[in-house]
Amino acid sequence: MRRNKEKSAFDATRLLFILKGLVVGILTGFVVSLFRILIEFSLHLWTKLYQFIPDHPWTVFVAIFISSLLALLIGIIARSQPNIMGSGIPQVEGQLAGDLEMNWWQILWRKFITGVLGIGAGLFLGREGPSIQLGAAVGQGIAQGLKSTGISRRVLIASGSAAGLSAAFNAPIAGTLFVLEEVYHNFSPFVWMASLAGAIGSDFVSSNFFGLVPVLHISYSRSFPLYLYWHLILLGVVLGLFGFLYQKVLLKMPQWYERFIKLHRYFHGLVPFLLVIPIGIMWPHTLGGGNTIILGMGNVTPGLTILLGLFVLRFIFSMISYGSGLPGGIFLPILSLGAILGAIYGTVMSDLGLLPNIYIMNLIIISMAGYFAGIGKAPFTAIILITEMVGSLEHLMPLALVSLIAYLVVDLLGGAPIYASLLARLNLGKKLNELSGRNDHLEIPVFLGSDLDEQQVRDVNWPNHSLLISIHRGEHEIIPHGDTMIRSGDTLILLIDHNEMSVVRKIILKMSRSQMT
Repeated sequence: MRRNKEKSAFDATRLLFILKGLVVGILTGFVVSLFRILIEFSLHLWTKLYQFIPDHPWTVFVAIFISSLLALLIGIIARSQPNIMGSGIPQVEGQLAGDLEMNWWQILWRKFITGVLGIGAGLFLGREGPSIQLGAAVGQGIAQGLKSTGISRRVLIASGSAAGLSAAFNAPIAGTLFVLEEVYHNFSPFVWMASLAGAIGSDFVSSNFFGLVPVLHISYSRSFPLYLYWHLILLGVVLGLFGFLYQKVLLKMPQWYERFIKLHRYFHGLVPFLLVIPIGIMWPHTLGGGNTIILGMGNVTPGLTILLGLFVLRFIFSMISYGSGLPGGIFLPILSLGAILGAIYGTVMSDLGLLPNIYIMNLIIISMAGYFAGIGKAPFTAIILITEMVGSLEHLMPLALVSLIAYLVVDLLGGAPIYASLLARLNLGKKLNELSGRNDHLEIPVFLGSDLDEQQVRDVNWPNHSLLISIHRGEHEIIPHGDTMIRSGDTLILLIDHNEMSVVRKIILKMSRSQMT
């Protein structure tokens, strides 16, 4: 009898989480749908202005004035709430991990306004990152209203994140998987049930606004044949190499901005806002996150010269756009770059007589997943996301193969998940500020069988007032990230608050010693 009561209570708890997730999803669906509508409307107005300029050259000064004004306005808003800068996904990861704490209302309205102003101006930024942060803010707001704390609060934030991605791309399964695989790093039943409920709720709302046609609906004539699968292996390697390059350049951009642009960090957005003007005048249809580029290639694949120029343009300017710190994501820019790489590879192989021309469209679709899987190191999300966005299940095996190869290439080169790297950079700055002027270095050897042996850095409960800054492995020095595996024989280099040296040293030594002694 007692067991039946416990089971009933447990089921009621699950049902409650699902209902809460559904409420979060529905509200997020309305917020993100309005966000998408305003971005599309703004982008339409800017495109009209850029098309008007060649016949009325004086209007270029109007564009310069408005662009400068918007960049300054975004900078002023971001200065009072720095956590709205960038995509917002690293901030949500940090919030769920307990590393960051944010005011949900301040994030919600500031991210909404600045996202519309920046993405809607045609910068090469995606709507998905801000949508995820908007959803997380909605989830946090509801948790605060219900006075939820601890795991209940985190589940609502996670369900809001899934709902945000789902509403941005009409991809509820991918939204759920992304939260589990990349943001929350936890497949707890409460998390996935609430996240799925939120994603379904938001997708239902956004589908009523934008219809049921997949966001990147691309038609193709035939499935990719097995005898050509060697192309997928080679394509996966190419995508992995370019994915690793993307990671390295993106993470370096803030340093280059600080070095070459003598403006305060919050006003670096002035650079892409001014540079987008000549791009808009010459190539207005290239503006935005890149979905129009992908859909355009779905109708007609451009020639090789145009594809190469398009890749260079979108790669460089997406780096400039995101590196400035403007609120906007990298999902869509990554997918558009992947599609272009797939078209380039297919065109080259077709010209060489190694690939029938009819399969270039297949490679465009497959490459989007492979490029994102390599950069984000979230292959399951990549596979399901493209499947939902394209609206076809026939690519699953090619998508899986290319995504796995691209992932392995980036992994072998030492690349980390891009959002985890961005979060690590946020946490590094926070930790260094906390420890500034009162720190010491601590070297700790890792013994076979210790609690640290064969553990990923993110899974270790590091003591407060400490920061792992380096791992010495033989003659090599490794700069750690969340995925880095600690092994016996390593020497860990930690930055420690001098006043807490004794306490932290005891904790770390206990963790590093062998449990067999």
